[in-house]
Amino acid sequence: MSQQSTVQGAAAFAQTYFHGTKADLALGDLVQVGFSSNYSMQNNATYIFLSATLDAAIWGAELAIGDGPERIYLVEPTGELEDDPDLTDKKFPGNPTKSYRSTKPFRVVGEVARWKGHSVEQVQAMKAALENLKKQGIKSCNE
Repeated sequence: MSQQSTVQGAAAFAQTYFHGTKADLALGDLVQVGFSSNYSMQNNATYIFLSATLDAAIWGAELAIGDGPERIYLVEPTGELEDDPDLTDKKFPGNPTKSYRSTKPFRVVGEVARWKGHSVEQVQAMKAALENLKKQGIKSCNE
């Protein structure tokens, strides 16, 4: 007598994506284009960003403009993603930070409650480097 299995094989895990910000969001909220970006109060964001690495999302939260607490959200994209050209051109071939952008919303599906940020010195050095690029007239590909 043969036995038939009613249990399916394990399905692949879905990719986890993170979004670092200082915005206060709730489960089900959509991160969308058209609002102030994390990095400039004057611009309405043309793109929104997420990463498949927690470290890149931590940088996003730490570098975001605003006075609110730094937050890392778990998000799911609702449309196509493309590599973030600021992090995937000749500077970092192959997209090692797994950073992406989209014009389609991301749905908040959770929040990372506990994470360890970079040192104060690392954050200050990154902010100084970004300010130096701005002074040199080197603009983001995302503006």
